[in-house]
Amino acid sequence: MVEEKSKKVLTISSRIENIKLVDSFIDEIFSEFQFSEQFYGNVLISVHEAVSNAIQHGNKRNPDKKVKITSYREGECLVICVEDEGNGFDHTTLPDPTKDENLEKPYGRGIFLISNLTDKYEFSDNGRKIEMRFNYKNPKVV
Repeated sequence: MVEEKSKKVLTISSRIENIKLVDSFIDEIFSEFQFSEQFYGNVLISVHEAVSNAIQHGNKRNPDKKVKITSYREGECLVICVEDEGNGFDHTTLPDPTKDENLEKPYGRGIFLISNLTDKYEFSDNGRKIEMRFNYKNPKVV
């Protein structure tokens, strides 16, 4: 069950420099709910990757389009959703960044990182929204 009092929302324009606002947002969440620093890095990196993808790929760096970041607690999980206003994409067709032909590419690792740093993640709204779950009672250690 979602704890409504724990719900926080940050909406930013699609400018890459606005990612610094995400840092403050994550810091505020960790401070308010006194989450262990043990999984701070997992959350920060995952949210950075999701927001960066939303800005660059989803909204094509159009500053008139917004990225919405929502967080809340549900059971023993911190849930963070990142949503863009782009056309969406099919996440099942992403190339595997661990294959030899992709190792030297300077891009394409964001979703791979998210998959390894979250306890669970799921796309919806035709790929325009990603929901990431982090178990704060039993943090994933990578």
